[in-house]
Amino acid sequence: MAGTHSGVGKTTLTLGLLAALRLRGLNVQPYKVGPDYIDTGLHKVAAGMVSHNLDSWMGSPEAIQSLFQKHSATSELSLIEGVMGLYDGARGQGEVGSTAQVAKILRTPVVLVFSAKGLARSAAALVAGYRHFDPNVNLVGVIANGVGSQRHVDFIQEVIEGELGLPLLGALKEDKGISMPARQLGLLPAEENKDLQQALIKLAAKVEDEINIDRLISLAQGAGDFPLVYPENPSVFKTKVTLGVARDKAFNFYYQDSLDYLKELGAEIHWFSPLEDSHLPANIKGIYLGGGFPEEFLPTLAANKALLADIKQAAAYGMPIYAECGGLMYLCKEIHSQSREVFPGAGLVPAKAIMGKKLAGLGYVKAKLLRKSILGDAGLELRGHEFHWSSISELQDGQAFTLTGGRGQDNRPDGYIDGNILATYVHLHFRYNPRAAENFLTACAQYQGPGENNGQFK
Repeated sequence: MAGTHSGVGKTTLTLGLLAALRLRGLNVQPYKVGPDYIDTGLHKVAAGMVSHNLDSWMGSPEAIQSLFQKHSATSELSLIEGVMGLYDGARGQGEVGSTAQVAKILRTPVVLVFSAKGLARSAAALVAGYRHFDPNVNLVGVIANGVGSQRHVDFIQEVIEGELGLPLLGALKEDKGISMPARQLGLLPAEENKDLQQALIKLAAKVEDEINIDRLISLAQGAGDFPLVYPENPSVFKTKVTLGVARDKAFNFYYQDSLDYLKELGAEIHWFSPLEDSHLPANIKGIYLGGGFPEEFLPTLAANKALLADIKQAAAYGMPIYAECGGLMYLCKEIHSQSREVFPGAGLVPAKAIMGKKLAGLGYVKAKLLRKSILGDAGLELRGHEFHWSSISELQDGQAFTLTGGRGQDNRPDGYIDGNILATYVHLHFRYNPRAAENFLTACAQYQGPGENNGQFK
């Protein structure tokens, strides 16, 4: 499911399709092109299956094909939601990272969603442009969003099918009774959307009524094949490496396949909640604090002093701690909300995290390590993505990376390293950065507990 541009309704339509197909009793495997966390969480609720990110900027074509085959093997249908516009990818790198590139890597048919509002015959010109821009993209049908009446639908169908020979697979009328709440980073995460199930029921009914699902399934059966099967990576450790991973409403930005890769290498994940748990899981050898929306839960996070003390003690003992974005904010000495209230953090990063009123970081980045750390030696270059409204101030030294790409000057500093602590704004996908994953788990495996010499990177 591709779109002509961002905001055209891809996610809403994808969720409605997933819910409708599930109600039909079909086992549907969802995917999302690119680095988005929120949409995959919504997919999971709609489909009843974990959604995976297919990212052709961070990962190789072989890695994407392998991931797709692995998770689609037991499903009856796979549904991939695109990112931005069909041909939009990493800035200045052509098709790299785009929906079009992933579609070609997987040889999948593409359905184009476009906004029909205010369009008549011009709809055919619009779709023709997308169809002919890259003839290697297998565009098999279109869906019109925002049609005004049945007469409007009939006219759109006449020009799309009559002049282009492409099937109009459906036309969605505006329905103010269905809403998907949003905040600064996109739609509201599934964990926080109390009305999501009711919205999905309405979306499923709307899609059944206004989309030709049978024709869509028939077109999906024309997908190409590729003879690539890659086995899972065998564990590189003799015993399981126990890893505490934060997960709750405040911290839930994780690539599922990134966690799967850590498990394949030998990690045993123990979940904990910075919002609700007063202690870290017992007998862990490392901590992973992912991103999310800690700024929405600052009073509760700050009030959980017992867990903050546990994390500080673990750091003092030399336990490896890796934190991304929201995790970096949580480890700072202070966190300033948008309303300028100040809350204490864990105090492991000697800086203030300050929420802004506009984007401070966005886009794919290459991150080069400045010093030896739990992720690897100085000079190791990793690929990731940043998307944040907060910024760090008063950090004097100890920066972790120089970043190239995204917003801001190339070779700008990012993050913080101190002994076995590494905190950064960059979100990493570990399968696409295998050396970093192995180095992190190796550091965790070497941790022996209180009283031992665990600060090996000091």
